[in-house]
Amino acid sequence: MNPIRAHARILTAALVGTSVEFYDFYIYATAAALVLGPAFFPSSDPGVQLLSSYASLGLAFVARPVGAAAFGHFGDRLGRKSTLVASLMLMGASTFLIAFLPTYAQIGWWAPLLLCLLRFGQGFGLGGEWGGAALLAVENAPPYWRGRFGTAPQMGAPVGFIAANGLFLVLGATLTPAQFAAWGWRLPFLLSAILVALGLWVRLRISETPAFARVLAEGSPPSVPLAEMAGAHGAAVLRGTLAVVACFAIFYIATAFALGYGTATLGHSRQAFLAVQLVAILFMAAGILIAGWWSDRASPRQVLIWGCLGTIAAGALLAPLMAGPLMQAGMFLGIALLVMGSVYGPLGAWLPAQFPARVRYTGTSIAFNVGGVIGGALTPLAAQALSRHGLGWVGLYLAAAGLLSLAALLTGGGSATERTD
Repeated sequence: MNPIRAHARILTAALVGTSVEFYDFYIYATAAALVLGPAFFPSSDPGVQLLSSYASLGLAFVARPVGAAAFGHFGDRLGRKSTLVASLMLMGASTFLIAFLPTYAQIGWWAPLLLCLLRFGQGFGLGGEWGGAALLAVENAPPYWRGRFGTAPQMGAPVGFIAANGLFLVLGATLTPAQFAAWGWRLPFLLSAILVALGLWVRLRISETPAFARVLAEGSPPSVPLAEMAGAHGAAVLRGTLAVVACFAIFYIATAFALGYGTATLGHSRQAFLAVQLVAILFMAAGILIAGWWSDRASPRQVLIWGCLGTIAAGALLAPLMAGPLMQAGMFLGIALLVMGSVYGPLGAWLPAQFPARVRYTGTSIAFNVGGVIGGALTPLAAQALSRHGLGWVGLYLAAAGLLSLAALLTGGGSATERTD
């Protein structure tokens, strides 16, 4: 096959899968902020309903490290391609089935139980998704292109966000609030099947990565990749875990928390706030592309360090901007998501470089998803609780996340050019 065509197919496979991932997760985050509380978590206090809804959002992050260990095991033993297909199928099926769940008013406590079970399935499947997609891109990258190839799975975040956000905007414009609350919110979950089918079609047409093929050529793959990784690469796992905290924290504060706070507390209309977020996500896409290009000319680690400093600055700007008029809040979202691109875009190149190919799927997936638990699982919940004492506390929370990732990056960890296997 023509190399350009082969690279295009590989990058598309990495992009489509993570687009599905972020579409699935963002439609849940949006639904959690808008309708899942009243539909699945009974309470006389809307604030408690929103907290319960955000808690179910965080449940998937608990499942992610479990899925990372499971899919990482098979990804390092059987290959990247088949593992990526399996993770996408599980994640897609869990999302699709949410569309058919009865509410609390219909079946009582079975409703939140089933919702949480499917949310766990989403997280379990996602645990093997990002790491495999990043490896698919960077293990096929030409020399000095790993930063830019590594942005392919990262660009799935704005693509999935725009698809989800745009769909909610269309539904808000065509349905009444009563229709949206009754059944309209189910349509994005139902339509996820189209994206999953597209992702499977692309992934079934790609070949295994050269790095994994070399592992097989040099001998047997590790019998228990998790054990080998923990024994020989524990420091790399810890460093990688803490380094990704900032990107999760800033993303969920600027999306899930901001939407819930902006509509429920500040009184902005849902349609207007979704439109502002849709514009702001374009800054994230720009940040990812700029960071990928920059990391090939400097190093992924250097770009991530600057991104962490930007995260701390975004934390300082949160309270004065977010509390203002809608356009001022939109300014904060644009700044925050531009910064998010700089702490997320280079991860596709930097994180896999911390591990040898024998345990790279496991190490990358574990670090990314445990970091997701720390930086993302409790962030909407914690931010919602802290906001009752003032937005300044939410800003401090975000700045602390940036400082934690900065400290991890300053301890070491090379660039993607250090490992080419």
